[in-house]
Amino acid sequence: MDHEQGHSGMGHRGVSRPQMHNEAADGKAMKMSEKDRMEMLEAHHAQTLWIYWTLVLLGAWLLIFPLTFGYNTGIVQPSGGRQLWLSLQDRIMLMKWSDILSGAALMFFGWRCLRPNRPVSRWICCFIGIWITVAPVLFWSPTAAGYVSDTLVGMLVISLSILIPGMPGMLLYMKMGGTLPLGWTYNPSSWPQRWIMIVTGFLGFVVSRYLAAYQLGYLTAVWDPVFGVSSEQVLNSGMSQSLFVSDAGLGAIAYTFEFLMGFMGSPARWRTMPWMVAFFGILVIPLGLVHIFLVISQPLTVGAWCLFCIAAAAIMLPMIPLEADEVVAMGQHMVQASRRGEKLWDVFWKGGTAATEEDDSRTPDLKHLPDNPAAVTRASVWGMSAPATLILATALGMLVVVLPAWFGLPVKDPISDVFHLCGSLVVVCSVIAMGEVVRAIRWINLALGACIALLPWTMDAQSLTLKICALFAGILIALVSIPKGKITQQYGSWQRFIL
Repeated sequence: MDHEQGHSGMGHRGVSRPQMHNEAADGKAMKMSEKDRMEMLEAHHAQTLWIYWTLVLLGAWLLIFPLTFGYNTGIVQPSGGRQLWLSLQDRIMLMKWSDILSGAALMFFGWRCLRPNRPVSRWICCFIGIWITVAPVLFWSPTAAGYVSDTLVGMLVISLSILIPGMPGMLLYMKMGGTLPLGWTYNPSSWPQRWIMIVTGFLGFVVSRYLAAYQLGYLTAVWDPVFGVSSEQVLNSGMSQSLFVSDAGLGAIAYTFEFLMGFMGSPARWRTMPWMVAFFGILVIPLGLVHIFLVISQPLTVGAWCLFCIAAAAIMLPMIPLEADEVVAMGQHMVQASRRGEKLWDVFWKGGTAATEEDDSRTPDLKHLPDNPAAVTRASVWGMSAPATLILATALGMLVVVLPAWFGLPVKDPISDVFHLCGSLVVVCSVIAMGEVVRAIRWINLALGACIALLPWTMDAQSLTLKICALFAGILIALVSIPKGKITQQYGSWQRFIL
């Protein structure tokens, strides 16, 4: 969507078509008139016309689905005998009319998209895709077929309306520039940086959808080779049922948007699409932390563990530091634009003037992954480093978590709660701090280490050995969290915040 780096990775997608790239390469794009831009938009639209016909066909599929397969056969009830906010008849009616009305609307607006420069219609198609992704969870789809159909069609509609053709109308206002943030040594929006996020997001989707299938009633049991029936206790717990929708289903929705948004935008999206990077960052960072904390709280509130819940949280955890650098680059761009006198509202939604014309020449092309996986993988994790101190802090946090089991303490015990909560938080903070732009997060481990070392001595712990182990573990966690460790990359004006 702008002058892409020579190593575009995933190819020229959306409005970053070959003709756009060639124009930018020789500087002509900088001189394009409104007429030139409109001609380019129409040429791009002609190349992607098949997309809008497909949207019409997907709308037809949605419209006839409840008339063909229906929501009255193969009905299941949610797990754990939970009480829903809708009756069965309401669930059937709402899913049926959601499909029919969404299908009709998608056909109408997909048809409108057959004409160029109709961004509103394309955005409406995208929101229809979002809605039909959410509807089966919101309305507790009474059939597995309805859940599968809506979620798959929803992903296709989002991809076809926004991801593949590019952001609507962007050709008319986008600004050219480099892909390397000012003062940085790598591009946090490059395709090698994003492919890991896409893969981990998809894995999280698969795990969460499996758990959602149980809560929604499509599976009668959850396989857990480690904790056995404890998984079902967690998934049917009062904490889980406190929400009016399936919490695993919400997780599947979040992961759906995360791995799809990984595809969105060019390698300079940190400056061309600040709004998208901001929303992606919200999905991954604050909402990811909430997800992780809910999993950590399972032994405290339920007194049981769930293997696949832990797996979903473990998948989310490295995504936070992997995404943090892109959010920082976007924030720097917004600050620089403000200092130049540009309107932040316009910059947030439309990008802004590039602070540099420099491209990221270090990052290898993603297409070389099969031939040179080591080089591409190294570039994928630029911005993350794992000093021995943080690795040791992570290991010590895991040790603290299992200490109660080693000493035969029950899961629901005040001392066990201290170890489970503080140890898990040490692991979370240590892994997040492996992201160099958020290395300062490790300082939280000093407080956590103090809690681990001191709290057992104030509680009714029968084992002196347990108290001594906690004392040494807490002190070690605090000590190894003090060194910053080596910072391998440069981050422009953010460098001074890496403490």
